[in-house]
Amino acid sequence: MATMTDVRRAADRFHTKAGWLDSHHSFSFSRHWDPANTHFGLLLVSNDDVVAPGTGFDTHPHRDMEIVTWVLEGGLVHQDSEGHNGVIYPGLAQRMSAGAGILHSEKNDSWTITGQPEHQDPVRFIQMWVIPDAAGIAPGYEQLDINDQLARGGWTTLASGMGKHANQRAIGIRQKHAALHVARLRPEETVGTVTAPFVHLFVAKGEVALEGTGLLHEGDAARISAAEGQRITAGAAGAEVLMWEMDAAVNVS
Repeated sequence: MATMTDVRRAADRFHTKAGWLDSHHSFSFSRHWDPANTHFGLLLVSNDDVVAPGTGFDTHPHRDMEIVTWVLEGGLVHQDSEGHNGVIYPGLAQRMSAGAGILHSEKNDSWTITGQPEHQDPVRFIQMWVIPDAAGIAPGYEQLDINDQLARGGWTTLASGMGKHANQRAIGIRQKHAALHVARLRPEETVGTVTAPFVHLFVAKGEVALEGTGLLHEGDAARISAAEGQRITAGAAGAEVLMWEMDAAVNVS
């Protein structure tokens, strides 16, 4: 199968603006619905969210979903019905398995946890959902600081359920056909995509040149089918890139 690349520009994403929330959706989400844009591979949601200070998502339910949150700026307070709570910050890999059912909230009010003075800084984070490979599992939570690994350059396996990553991933997900990698690229640094049936590349910060495609700016994504290690080169200011590797797709039959 020949490699095919579908570039989705930042400005073309669905947009939700709700005062306290400024959110851009890579796929159909909430009131935004396009039957031709519901997923890529196993990835159902990739939301680029900015939340104002002192606000956020009140307690709400999830079920049968692997939810990975990656903070780019600020701190996000996570609390759930399994007793987990804390502040997610840049470089902290975090995953919540909704499984048989979980309640959680996400707010920009880190001072309620840390005791530090109240701030007026927004929080920006990317939240990504993939379906699990089994329904009704016990809800779970996992996190790990990977700033040291990111500082070394190249790709870091942020989250994976693939057997080949068992000894190198930061955190696990309950989906044996998916993995998420992240890179904080130095100016002009080059890495390659993985070789996989489905690769979703998202430019979280900066800009990159994707071999055979051209420039991708902040907020742009490339959906690559039959990826074969295409080169990615950061621009003059560097870049932060998220890459989903998937060897299966959602069954829509």
